[in-house]
Amino acid sequence: MRSFDRAPLYRASVGFDRMADLMDRALSADSATQSYPPYNIEKTGDDAYRISVAVAGFTADDLNVELRDGAVIVSAKKAEEDEDRTFLHRGIATRAFERRFTLAEHIRVEGASHQDGMLHIDLIREVPESLKPRRIAIDRVENSARVEKLDS
Repeated sequence: MRSFDRAPLYRASVGFDRMADLMDRALSADSATQSYPPYNIEKTGDDAYRISVAVAGFTADDLNVELRDGAVIVSAKKAEEDEDRTFLHRGIATRAFERRFTLAEHIRVEGASHQDGMLHIDLIREVPESLKPRRIAIDRVENSARVEKLDS
């Protein structure tokens, strides 16, 4: 595993520690353990997103969606199955899992739904008015008025 020195980043910036932590998590994540369950992240509008997780074999009661520490955490644990069932082939994985999706600032979870073996989590970006771009009015100053003030 490669390790990066973040000291230069901290010398010239303030408040980017969350970004650095996010980069560390992305670089250190083991891709083999993060392949289940499969998921999609899609942009559904200008400020709207959807995370879709394939959860075949799980009911809505088996699933848990939680918002914690700036991340959406999806977890599942299958209820105990009947011991009377004998599988000749078991291709549908219903093993317990936990999947974490880190959210950017100002992203709010709007809701979640379970349909046709898919868990959909709808997100929306709500930028506060104070952070939205705004137009600054430019006052017009007449040259003649300026000259009069200088002469006085």
